[in-house]
Amino acid sequence: MTTPIPTLVFAGSTRAQSWNRQLAGAVSTIATAEGAQVTRLELADFDVPLYNADLEAKGTPRDVVRLKEIFHAHPAWLICSPEYNGSYTALLKNTIDWVSSPIKGDPEWGSGTKAFAGKVVGLLSASPGALGGLRSLSHLTPLMLNLQCWVAPKQFALSKAHEAFDPDGQLSTDFVRSNVKAVVDQVLWATRQFQKP
Repeated sequence: MTTPIPTLVFAGSTRAQSWNRQLAGAVSTIATAEGAQVTRLELADFDVPLYNADLEAKGTPRDVVRLKEIFHAHPAWLICSPEYNGSYTALLKNTIDWVSSPIKGDPEWGSGTKAFAGKVVGLLSASPGALGGLRSLSHLTPLMLNLQCWVAPKQFALSKAHEAFDPDGQLSTDFVRSNVKAVVDQVLWATRQFQKP
């Protein structure tokens, strides 16, 4: 039997009614059904200030270290990215900037890429608009590649997100579910390939 892959799922938003947080919930359900061991991460649960090197010099916040540990522990990630002004959110960028910043003199976190290198990342987005937040993914892809992640070629941007969920928060059409599942499946497949001896 195949060992379940630890898979991190999170959205680049903390808004209560965020379409991307809803999408992350649906992604978690699909990934679990496909045999992943899913950790659903909520960025609102972490006290992470705006990145500032002077603040960092006084000591990396404990919640940033927690995020480094969580990111590092999961070989597969599924990120649901909102689109703000044609790109990803400041929240998502700030999180990545903190997690990728090395902790000077720390034997475990002295490398900024430790939490990122070799991770298999699937990118999705959701928006009420016609493009579904697609432009955020075009900006997020090179950022993740720069951090030495392997970004799944299959991506999905969910348009008309306000019509896409049923009352239980799950995806309401087979078309959308199949597109989300395609991203999930590619991430899990690639992660298994990279884990082979």
